Formats: sequence, C-alpha cells, structure tokens
Amino acid sequence: MELKKQFAKLLLQWNNNHNNRHMPWKGEKNPYLIWLSEIILQQTRVEQGLPYFLSFKQKYPNVKHLAEAAEDEVMKLWQGLGYYSRARNLHETAKNVHINLNGEFPGFFEELIKLKGVGDYTASAIASFAFGEKKAVVDGNVIRVLARVFGIDTAFDTTEGKKRFAALAQELIDDDEPGTYNQAIMDFGAVLCMPQNPLCDTCPFQKKCVAYQQNRIDDLPARKKKIKIQERYFNYLIIKNNSEIFISKRTGNDIWKNLYELPMFETAKLLRKNIKESIAEYLGTTDFDIASYCEGSVQLLTHRKIHPQFIEIEVKGFKKLQLAGAQRIKLSSLNSFAFPKTVLSFLKLKNLV
Repeated sequence: MELKKQFAKLLLQWNNNHNNRHMPWKGEKNPYLIWLSEIILQQTRVEQGLPYFLSFKQKYPNVKHLAEAAEDEVMKLWQGLGYYSRARNLHETAKNVHINLNGEFPGFFEELIKLKGVGDYTASAIASFAFGEKKAVVDGNVIRVLARVFGIDTAFDTTEGKKRFAALAQELIDDDEPGTYNQAIMDFGAVLCMPQNPLCDTCPFQKKCVAYQQNRIDDLPARKKKIKIQERYFNYLIIKNNSEIFISKRTGNDIWKNLYELPMFETAKLLRKNIKESIAEYLGTTDFDIASYCEGSVQLLTHRKIHPQFIEIEVKGFKKLQLAGAQRIKLSSLNSFAFPKTVLSFLKLKNLV
C-alpha cells in the first residue's frame, strides 16, 4: 500500500512543522530518566504525571539514589498517582539495575523487557529513545492513529488485535529515526488524532484516512472487552487519643499493597445495621463507644469501586489496646506515611495530615 510507504515521511514532516508538545523528557537520552518517565506515565495522563516525574528526578537523580531509598519513602513520593504496583516495581528494578547490572540499563529491547515492571511498550521506548533501536511503541495513542488511518476493525484488546497493531507499528517505523518517529506518533495521537473531536481538517493523512473517508472516526479503534466492576465496601476505624492513632499496612496481593490505611474490615455491602457488633467482632472487645461515622469519597479503580465508611470509636483502655496487624503511631508523624487517596482525603478533611 502506498500509504504505508509514505506514512513515516508524512508523520515526521508534521512533527517538524507542527508539533509543539513540550515535555521535560522529550529528546532525553538517559535511559534511567526515560524509564522513570515511562513508568510514571503508564495509565496516567501527562498533566498528572509531570509533577511526579520532576519530584522523582529531583529526589533520585540517578538509579543509585532510587535503589538506596527506603520503600516507604518511595511509596510516599508516589502517593496520589495510583496503580501502586508501579512504584513497587520501580523500586525493585532500580535495586536490580544498581546491584546486579552495575547501575547500567541494558541497551537492547530483549534485555530491557526482562526488567520487572517493563513491558513491550516501555522496553520499546527505552530501546528507541536511548539507544536508537528500531522498536515501535504501541500505546493508546498509537493504536488510535493506526486504527483510524488504516481502517482496522480488529478489537485492540484481543490477542489478535494486539498482534496486528504491533506488526503494523513495526512495519511503519522509520529506519533512520526510530526514536523521533515513536515520539511523533504518540504526540500525533495526543494533540491531533484525539479520542474526541480530532483535528481532521489539519491532518496530513485526511485524504487517505479510512475512518475519515468512511465517517467512522467515533467507531475506531474497536474494543471488545467490557470491564466488570467489582463493588467493595471498606469500613475504616479511627482509633486515637490526643497524641496517638492506629494505622495498618496493606499486604498480600490486593489493591494498594504496601500502602498504609486505618484499621479496616471489609463487608459485602454498606454497613448500616449492627455496626457496633461488627466492630466488636473485628476488635475482639465490646469495651468501646462509637463517636461518629460517615461515608467517604467513593474511589474508582480499573476493575473496582471502593465504598469507604469511616467510624470513629473511643476505646476504653486505649493505651493497652493491642490490634493484630496494626501499629500505634504518634499523630504528629501521620503525614510521613503513604495512604490511598480515599483515606488521605478523609485524614485531610479531619485535619489529621
């Protein structure tokens, strides 16, 4: 197809003449900073990720600094960005590169993809941007551009779709400037071929774009999977006195792993009846009073909807209370721990952090 032969040339011409999307990592050759930016931008908008990138770059200017940081410190700096497994993988990979790879990131895609938390997209980005390897990136922006321009009906979230888009992206990538090409096609999708209201009137592919010619802009790219949302109900207990409060650390393979929260028990639905009995079962004592309770801000995750309820209780014999899986800390140190968004919002509302 003639369009395939012209695609990279037209895209790079657009990039040279019209692309004014400025970001601090564009043109970066340092694989550590490229990796850092790509991990932060996974499932995150640029506007949200930018301040985190700048904060991490300032606090951990190289992989050694990040590798030697305490995990709680890394999680605290990541607080509010979501998808916290990225932060844990980020820290683990930094330690691996620092200790086992002499502080040097691998220079090839096949080695980069072996790093924890690094998938095809991130490995391709590092390989092409830092080392000039001809590896095409395939993210949401790239998929949208290719689906529309070439009229691809295959659902991108299927095995067949993933293979098809990856193969086409690799076929189109520029031989001489793979890094520039990769950045250009991502920018093109972000600022011109947008999900809604794309700027088709200024698009260099307009005359040959299948979606435009067939009036199918809103139909492509095609999606197959429908995400089933799981409703979960978390009951948080505020157990404190004038100087101390109980918190716990989330462990296991559930959401928010290694983040801190208030002592919590989960129920199948919103807890409205028999509240004191449920708390007594969790605490193992009935020697307390309920001071107040309120529903918190619902938090939407990719596959889950979290309904939090915050219950403040006054425990008789607070100083002697032992709570499995929880720890007693000073109220003044509460701000040094990383909490999920919904818990942090409540703590801020109560002026506790």
